[in-house]
Order: sequence, then structure tokens, then C-alpha cells
Amino acid sequence: MRETAEEVTRAGGRGIPVIVDHADDAAVAELFARVRSEHGRLDILVNNAAMVAAPAPGGFWERPLSTADPLTVGLRSHYVAAWHAAPLLIAGGRGLIVNTGHYGAVSYHQGPAYGAQKAGADKMAADMAKELYPYGVAALSIWMGGLDTERARAHLKSLTLTQEQRAALPPRESSRFTGRVIAALYASDELMAFSGRTVIGAELGAYLDVTDVDGSRPRSRRHVLGGPPEPHPSLRPEAS
Repeated sequence: MRETAEEVTRAGGRGIPVIVDHADDAAVAELFARVRSEHGRLDILVNNAAMVAAPAPGGFWERPLSTADPLTVGLRSHYVAAWHAAPLLIAGGRGLIVNTGHYGAVSYHQGPAYGAQKAGADKMAADMAKELYPYGVAALSIWMGGLDTERARAHLKSLTLTQEQRAALPPRESSRFTGRVIAALYASDELMAFSGRTVIGAELGAYLDVTDVDGSRPRSRRHVLGGPPEPHPSLRPEAS
């Protein structure tokens, strides 16, 4: 965590490491009280907290009930963080809430709890957007692709794959790509036009002309894993 904060500072921001248990409502409340006290404002909230169970064989009924934990840290925790953040965002007159999503909302990935959490976070963003729209605060869900993290590299290294199979693996996004997309969206005049939507980060990045840290353009996997539908007109935030 401290290393991440240091990377943020080296990149030109100000990284402040804070330990927060997103299963503890009081701890989350304390975090936002600190933001209000030390900064007096909030521009962007990115809900990325998650509790992912280790892969296990068998059906969901054969796995421990802890595999349902993503519904708490990963869905409910998004709601709690947004509940605390909304007054700060509204006070600023312009703001953005992003739920980081995944193709698991429409295709099988890790199990029913994971898929329900991702699909629920998409719908939550759409409904929050409708209520926040009059205050100039946007909310949406952005699906990330496979991330090039230390954990992901270690997992791929542990797999028994042929050279051809490894070559066929889809390219991974850096952990900073989605951050770049979010920053570009927040700075865009089209921020509110995207509110209430669920979008694929690679597609939104292409639209906003955002590249990854190495200059590459991550590819959408819509054609392989499916994609988000357009929201029903009644869910669009500008609908009366």
C-alpha cells in the first residue's frame, strides 16, 4: 500500500496510504470524515474494493459460504462508500463515481457471487446516476480488462501452458490505464452524457483517445465475452 502511494506521488499526485476495512462501516465513515476534514472536497470516487475467493472445484453449493463475500465487499461496500461520498461530490458542484466492473457481469467468471456482484454494481451506478444527475455528479460502471499486476503474473507463471497457448493469451492492461480513462472522462465536456452507463474501458479509452502507459491501446473483449447493453430509457439520468 505504501509503495502504491509513493508511485502516485512520483507520478505527480499526492499519495496518502490509508488502511481501511471495507467490511467495516465505521472504518469507511472515518475515512470520509478525514477527507472532509483535511481536504473539504471530493472530485472522484472509484469503487474498486473487492473480496475475491480463491478458485475452487465443484458447484457453488459445494464451496464454503465465504465465496459469497464479494456481495459484501464488492457490492454493499460500493454503496456505503458512495453514500458517504455523495454529499462531498454534490457540494463541489461536479463529481464522478466510478464502479470498476468486468465482463463477469454477462459471462461466467469465478462463480455466481462474482457475477452477481459485477452485474449489481452496474445497475447500482445506473440508479445512482439518475438521482445524482440534477447535482452535476455522474456515476457509471467501467469494465476493466485483464490487469498486468504482480498477482496476475505470478498466476500465469504457475499455469502449465504451451508456448502457443501463452502466445494466444489476450494482452493485459496496466493498472494505470483505467485511471487514465477516468481522468480523461472527468475532464471531458461529455462527462454527464456518459452518466448512468456501463462501458468497456478499452472502448471508452479509444473514444477519448487514451493510451496505456506503454502507448498501446487495450482491446475490447466484447466479441469474446459479451458487452454491456444500453441502459433502458427509464434508467437514463436525464429521464424525468
